[in-house]
Amino acid sequence: MESKSTYSQFIKTEAIRLGFLSCGIAKASFLELEAPRLEKWLDKNLNGQMSYMENHFDKRLDPTKLVEGSKSVISLLLNYYPDAAQIADTYKISKYAYGTDYHFVIKDKLNELLFSIQSNIGDVSGRAFVDSAPILDKAWAAKSGLGWIGKNSNLITQKVGSFYFIAELVIDLELDYDHATTDHCGTCTACIEACPTQAIVSPYVVDGSKCISYFTIELKDAIPMEMKGKFDDWAFGCDVCQDVCPWNKFSKVHDEPLFDPNPSLLSMSKKDWEEITEDTFKQVFKNSPLKRTKFNGLKRNFDFLK
Repeated sequence: MESKSTYSQFIKTEAIRLGFLSCGIAKASFLELEAPRLEKWLDKNLNGQMSYMENHFDKRLDPTKLVEGSKSVISLLLNYYPDAAQIADTYKISKYAYGTDYHFVIKDKLNELLFSIQSNIGDVSGRAFVDSAPILDKAWAAKSGLGWIGKNSNLITQKVGSFYFIAELVIDLELDYDHATTDHCGTCTACIEACPTQAIVSPYVVDGSKCISYFTIELKDAIPMEMKGKFDDWAFGCDVCQDVCPWNKFSKVHDEPLFDPNPSLLSMSKKDWEEITEDTFKQVFKNSPLKRTKFNGLKRNFDFLK
């Protein structure tokens, strides 16, 4: 292997072999367009209590400050769209949380991809990122042509919609770089109109402090009473803006066994959720994203929804 295009093609082929939906590559550099947007978003306090969004501002916008000597940002998508849903009258859980915590699943795949790059190309250094470091994953995925950032601020693709995780591998190898795709939201405002808490304050701008996912996962305090009756039974996360997106008609069922839901999760009624004990919670959801709220956080959400 000797050319940038050969290396790039090898990496993309390996990514598909490891189960990723798609792979795009962008030059590691300062994100000029995102810098003023992020600054404005933070200035308006649209991050609520997510103070970590204010940390490492420079690193968040420039991967060369995050990973020394980095030349390329490899963005990867991993599908999580399930083949079955919860029963109708229950407390709703976001689809991404049906199975095993994605951090574990994707980190293993990323490490395997990096090992494969090192084994086949040579002395390449890099770091894997799964939504756990200051890196703007949606911006990098869009920059590398994997989709466009929609009016609900999610990455959307024409072929498979938006039910997937985004991850990055930042490496010190120069590669062939992909180009951004065009926006295909058009005049559609389905996500803006459907948001139960009007969190999409204008096209492409989400007030994080009004989002149901924020209230049910990130917020550690009591949920404000003015939100009572607005959650449409969402107890952990929210999929409304994705469920109504026309592009998600093209979602395909994932083929990652670790994302298959615990069978009991899909059939749990409101009564089952309300009566769950801490021991059962720890046992059934031991490797689940639901652990993020902890047992008490989930109980708080149920109590608020009653």
